[in-house]
Amino acid sequence: MVAIVDYDAGNIKSVEKALQYIGEHPVITRDVKEIKKADHVIVPGVGAFEDAMEKMNRYELAKVLQDVAASGTPIMGICLGLQLFFERSDESEHDVKGLSLLPGEIVRFPEKEGYKIPHMGWNSIDVKEGSRLFKGVSNNSYVYFVHSYYLKSKDEADVAARTHYSVEIHASVEKGNVFACQFHPEKSSTVGLKILDNFIHL
Repeated sequence: MVAIVDYDAGNIKSVEKALQYIGEHPVITRDVKEIKKADHVIVPGVGAFEDAMEKMNRYELAKVLQDVAASGTPIMGICLGLQLFFERSDESEHDVKGLSLLPGEIVRFPEKEGYKIPHMGWNSIDVKEGSRLFKGVSNNSYVYFVHSYYLKSKDEADVAARTHYSVEIHASVEKGNVFACQFHPEKSSTVGLKILDNFIHL
């Protein structure tokens, strides 16, 4: 069973539809027992880091997701979900801590002539050879981004894909059973569906 974690962060239905399209029957839930017994866990989301962590804590999901990651169950963050997997974000005025599943921070795009913030649209990604999430995905494939903040992973070895938008962006990470994408695989056509399928079959 695939659990899609519901913490009121939006974009959940499009992830559910993409998974249904590839033949899965995901469950949207914030029930601790359901999440813990899932074979795969997905944390999607759009919105603000601080607000999202407040809801994670209010629904007692932060500890659950840390436990899931520690247990070896494959877990995947998408967009805001990726950002929450890390230690901190420039978006948080009160220096709220993220889930800290992986080392790194979320920083705001610098103002640069010719580059609009948020970064919105299709970008090609440079995929790390041997990445399990991108198995069968051609290098320089295009995926869909919408974000004003981007990941700087502390450990280069965790970075599975990169792109460039005024600065280098760590577009996807994977380490052990923890995976995350800054882009939206559920909105990235056949490439995105392949990425989701790869995750489900880990």
